[in-house]
Amino acid sequence: MQGFGPASESLRLYEHYRRMTDEELIELAQHPSSLTEMAQAALAQEVHSRRLTVPPPARPPIPPPPPDEPDADDPYAEERTLVTICEVYSLRDAMQVSRILDVAGIPFYMGPEKAMSVDAVTSNYGAGIRVKVMRVGAPWAVEALSRNYEPKDEPPEEKVVWDDKVAVRCPRCRSQDVAFQRLTSDTTSNIDTRRFHWTCGACGNEWHDDGVAK
Repeated sequence: MQGFGPASESLRLYEHYRRMTDEELIELAQHPSSLTEMAQAALAQEVHSRRLTVPPPARPPIPPPPPDEPDADDPYAEERTLVTICEVYSLRDAMQVSRILDVAGIPFYMGPEKAMSVDAVTSNYGAGIRVKVMRVGAPWAVEALSRNYEPKDEPPEEKVVWDDKVAVRCPRCRSQDVAFQRLTSDTTSNIDTRRFHWTCGACGNEWHDDGVAK
């Protein structure tokens, strides 16, 4: 009578993997988490005995970033367009922003290359790299940064004090679904005046002010 204990099951697994081709073993060894511990041990033994090399599994293709401008034919395109939430000037600040947004579960895109990770950034941090998120996630991204982001390498003229106590509202629709874009210089006068550039996530309005919506 054939046994059904652990020893019998182990022998069955070894025989099963012995009949598999090299290609089948390699493909299975790339995703061992779906196997039981006994099956993983039998598989590893067969791979070792054949001296096979198991490369890491191929990564799924990264989807292209959403466009900066909405597609008129897509009803959800406006929510997926990218808006700037901050600008970083060093690798350590970029890594800090990356960690905060990763914890919040908000996809981000850095620099003109729209890198989805710090490792993929090729732009010069010294010139400033804009960090963008989809418009639908901008309010949560700004909230996460306001609570946790402490930039270390921003130029003095670019430093922004995040203050949740100031209720910034859109001057058009009065919504608080507002995202800070960047600081700009007022070139209409001889005095170098820094102006805050805002975007409303509710109606798409953009405006400049001295930091608080009028």
